[in-house]
Amino acid sequence: MQPRIENPVVTTPGAMQALQRFSAATKRASVPETTLLLVALRASQINGCSVCVDMHSRELKALGEPDQRILTVAAWRETSYFTDAERAVLALTEAATRLADRSDPVSDEVWDEAARHFDEPQLGSIVLAIASINAWNRINATTRQITGEWITQWIPGAQEAVPAG
Repeated sequence: MQPRIENPVVTTPGAMQALQRFSAATKRASVPETTLLLVALRASQINGCSVCVDMHSRELKALGEPDQRILTVAAWRETSYFTDAERAVLALTEAATRLADRSDPVSDEVWDEAARHFDEPQLGSIVLAIASINAWNRINATTRQITGEWITQWIPGAQEAVPAG
């Protein structure tokens, strides 16, 4: 499998920096880093973005997350590995990623459950994190960007945390 084109984030002047700044802004509201990475991993799974699934799985591993949490994000409802706050964020991530799937894409129930665990600045950060990862996913999936060991250059500690192969 080959990418359709070189990643437009790399070839379009200013795009990489703009998306990186957008992504960085989501980290300013004291939402735990692990929670934001769970958002990124779950949205990336839904969107079929191999680059982002690989990257964010490795980031979680580098932060010391146990394999069972990383490996069961796609089935989070059927596990006991996630806190109530993480479950609320994962539900919000799924709803906000699948906007066209329902007439009321982000129900009051989903929103209210997230609001039980996070204040308004944190919720804003989470919503922006969902939007940011969806942008990255859409760029990568549309142009068929291919993941590989090269991804470890972008993740501090990932080479030590995840064995090659």
